[in-house]
Amino acid sequence: MKIVFYSPGKKVQPWLDSLAANLPSADIWAWSPQSADQQADYAVVWAPPSELFAPQQKLKAVFNIGAGADRVLRIPHVDGLLRGIPVVRLNDAGMSAQMAEYVCHALFRHTREFAEYEAHQRDNKWKTLPALDRANWQVGVMGLGAIGARVAGAVAGFDFPVKGWSRTPKELANITTYAGAEQFDAFLADTRVLVCVLPLTPATEGILNARTLGRLKPKSILINVARGEHLVEDDLLAMLATGHLAGATLDVFREEPLPSGHEFWDHPKITVTPHIAAITLVEKSAAQIAQKIRAMESGQPIEGVVDRSRGY
Repeated sequence: MKIVFYSPGKKVQPWLDSLAANLPSADIWAWSPQSADQQADYAVVWAPPSELFAPQQKLKAVFNIGAGADRVLRIPHVDGLLRGIPVVRLNDAGMSAQMAEYVCHALFRHTREFAEYEAHQRDNKWKTLPALDRANWQVGVMGLGAIGARVAGAVAGFDFPVKGWSRTPKELANITTYAGAEQFDAFLADTRVLVCVLPLTPATEGILNARTLGRLKPKSILINVARGEHLVEDDLLAMLATGHLAGATLDVFREEPLPSGHEFWDHPKITVTPHIAAITLVEKSAAQIAQKIRAMESGQPIEGVVDRSRGY
């Protein structure tokens, strides 16, 4: 069995070591232009170039080492390059707990006004702010897959009113759910904290726009932990300028790293983090990928195969 690995900006050796530990008989190597013609049975990748796939004639599957498969599906001419080869995403692998932690932290920072308390500390000011009334902070979670459902459940566990929206109907304990375009406006109504955990598809690109954000309650909050392409940046800045939005916590951006001098860096109402809401855990992910490869080799079905028509 032969496996090619590619992931720019990540330490390659831990991945190679973990995959080898789980698949000791496999021949595993890191892709480079010099090794492009070397044939593989499986590709394990993040944001791969089209040049990785063009020479491949034996691939059985492509494993994407992230929560979404968009970095593979958006490769130019991907259908022709992959020729029906399945693209497989990770099933959580430790990411949902991290995402829930991040969203809850951002939620508490806004609702409990911790930034204001930090400013008071700098000024040596002892001042108590009004207590939080959770009933006034309806949280809406966009995307109710494995990660979104975990996020929504974690927030509901702190007694916030929570509702969720997804492409198809879902039922979750303690969550009011909405589905489809026809229920989108009803989902947005009365939402004061909007959390985006959607997969990136042609249908969801730019979904965080003036129309969507304008339907939230006044002085609302945006938390985006999905993809930067979901957000229309100028629309967010305009909403913050008018005061309709009170703040935003952004972990993902259209251009990463976020360029020096970008307006988001110094905006007093925006918190920026460098795409760390959920960091892929190498050992857990490698073990899951290895288990799926073994299942495929023995002819068994696997979870996480991406539906190309939906984009996730």
